[in-house]
Amino acid sequence: QLQLVESGGGLVQAGGSLRLSCSASGLAKDYYAIGWFRQAPGKEREGVSCISSSTTFTYYADSVKGRFTISRDNAKSTVYLQMNSLKPEDTAVYYCAAAIEAVRDMCAGINIKYWGNGTLITVSS
Repeated sequence: QLQLVESGGGLVQAGGSLRLSCSASGLAKDYYAIGWFRQAPGKEREGVSCISSSTTFTYYADSVKGRFTISRDNAKSTVYLQMNSLKPEDTAVYYCAAAIEAVRDMCAGINIKYWGNGTLITVSS
């Protein structure tokens, strides 16, 4: 069993920055790829960015490339999502997820094993 807890959400103005953290606990946590997903009101959940267990591979959705950066500190069992140049369309509940899967497929929603409870980000215009 793996537990994922997100933190760092909140309200920010357009153009601003936030950093999300996903803290993982449980057995074999270092073997899982970790990803960030988001769900905006009235929309389906979408993969934002995913990182492999070794940190070698990363994946970004086109909508966040060049603005968001995913990183991972296995010593702290934490994955970060640095979000810069935020836009109102980034407003959503952001979820952390874990899977034993290639990052591209994971971010497509394949074989997600565990989910966090989510954290809300609101970007005001």
